Amino acid sequence: MSQKVWLGGIYLKEEGGYEVVLRALTHYRKRLKSLGRSPELRDAAMFAQIVQQEAMKTGPLIDPAIDKIKKALESPEVLNKLQADIPLFEKALNCYFSDIQKAKSNSDKFYSELIPDINVTESDLAKIKIALARLSEFS
Repeated sequence: MSQKVWLGGIYLKEEGGYEVVLRALTHYRKRLKSLGRSPELRDAAMFAQIVQQEAMKTGPLIDPAIDKIKKALESPEVLNKLQADIPLFEKALNCYFSDIQKAKSNSDKFYSELIPDINVTESDLAKIKIALARLSEFS
């Protein structure tokens, strides 16, 4: 029985995908810390509480995931361990994508504060789509 190869690992290391994933994780950490000011949660107290509880669980996973990515760039053994973090990467990438779009549309000052240089991050939109597709690929 042949073992499947995680193409997402190749994307992260050999194709430079780690850069956008690291930016997304860094953004996601910042976003989770600012949930109390989020426009989506201002008028939804019950929902906000659930989201904040989830953020308290997810937030502590971000820095170890960033460290694992950095170590994986030097060690192929660690690279395969990143598969367990695919759901976290996907959440971070989707959040980053959504917030870039909201900052671009000037929907709320909150987003322009989260994404201060929209011209730089706007180029990440296409990279995020590629990353989301590639991270879950196996051969």
